[in-house]
Amino acid sequence: MPSTTLSLPPVPKRPHYDAIIVGARCAGASTALLLARAGLKVLAIDRRPYGSDTLSTHALMRPAVLQLSRWGLLEPLRKAGTPLIEATTFHYGEEEITIPLNAGPDLPGLIAPRRTVLDRILVDAARGAGAEFLHDMAVGDLFADTRGRVRGVEIRGAGRAALRVSGDIVVGADGIGSLVARCCDAQVLRSGTVSAAHVYGYAPVETGAGYHWHFRDGIAGSLIPTNDGLACIVASVPTRMFDQRFRLGHGRARMEVLEALSPALAEQASRAPKDARLQAFRGVPGYIRQAFGPGWALVGDAGFFRDPITSHGISDALRDAAGLAHAVLDGSEAAFAAWQQERDLFANQILDTTDAVAGFDWTLADLGERHRRLSAVMKAEVQALAGQPMPVRRAAYAAGGPIAYRAPANQDEPRATAGSSLHRNRTGVRQ
Repeated sequence: MPSTTLSLPPVPKRPHYDAIIVGARCAGASTALLLARAGLKVLAIDRRPYGSDTLSTHALMRPAVLQLSRWGLLEPLRKAGTPLIEATTFHYGEEEITIPLNAGPDLPGLIAPRRTVLDRILVDAARGAGAEFLHDMAVGDLFADTRGRVRGVEIRGAGRAALRVSGDIVVGADGIGSLVARCCDAQVLRSGTVSAAHVYGYAPVETGAGYHWHFRDGIAGSLIPTNDGLACIVASVPTRMFDQRFRLGHGRARMEVLEALSPALAEQASRAPKDARLQAFRGVPGYIRQAFGPGWALVGDAGFFRDPITSHGISDALRDAAGLAHAVLDGSEAAFAAWQQERDLFANQILDTTDAVAGFDWTLADLGERHRRLSAVMKAEVQALAGQPMPVRRAAYAAGGPIAYRAPANQDEPRATAGSSLHRNRTGVRQ
């Protein structure tokens, strides 16, 4: 009888890293890419498989496209079949306002890649820069030294005992339910006041289509061209309406919303195969969390979440990844404080304008002004990013690590077998 060889999950290549990143989607993979390009030893861990899909609105706004272009990733995304968006149309009831993109060398158009494309390209680029990735692996806990500074993570994989790996900093890029945020008791600095629900589906779309954003009193929808000749078509409603009308099935209620918004939009959605799967997000209020603490930081939705109705989540993730990379490479408390200050400057404005749209308390007459306020914030983001240098490794790092994360003189370098468990001690809950 032939023997069966069981393959054990991979293990980290080293016991200690300059940075450990929990979560390897767009926020985590971007952070890993920038730190690895600067020469740091980086480990990124994600519980999902490499290249897997995830719920997303896909649409990238100007700041995100500018970042990807500067990182040399816009062309690979285009070669992967991601269509270039050259115009955006806002539909306020029967009124249509089309805005052509003012293209430039680093911003030839907008794009809305599938996450199977975007996240994979970010991971591949980070791997090419030397970052290490572990997929299908869960971080179950963090551990700290006797002074309370986070020193590493506990990794769990099927068929293998839990393994501790230490790092100079642990970055939480693990989304709304962030384990890192919970373990580190990251404070919520601000909470949003509203939430909206969104039901996503895909349907074929003609080549050359642009973004389309539809609004009528109390409802909204969008058509976002993405890869494989498809568009992501979204129906958006207040969460209370979702609870009332979508309980008995998402498909029919979604089509009723799309039909009320635009018969043409509903007809486009009806071209989807009969067995096409819909995905729903009931919505949660936005928030801004504390961005960093002793030995840890948060990026992406782990640190700042706003409703998807303004399609700014990926833009926020890439912007904050770049800012965090600068802070990590500098290594000083002042650099981290400056990063959080800049993040919060944009995050507060974006949360304000997003809640102003996601609350559905507008009339069509004043909605355009709310969108213009968001556009002004994005222009300011583009200007800030255009003047931001690429993250560069400091000489202090080459000498042995960032000063802010050195162990105290009377303490040995943290070992993966020592330190208190943050998750058990602080929350009493295991993931």
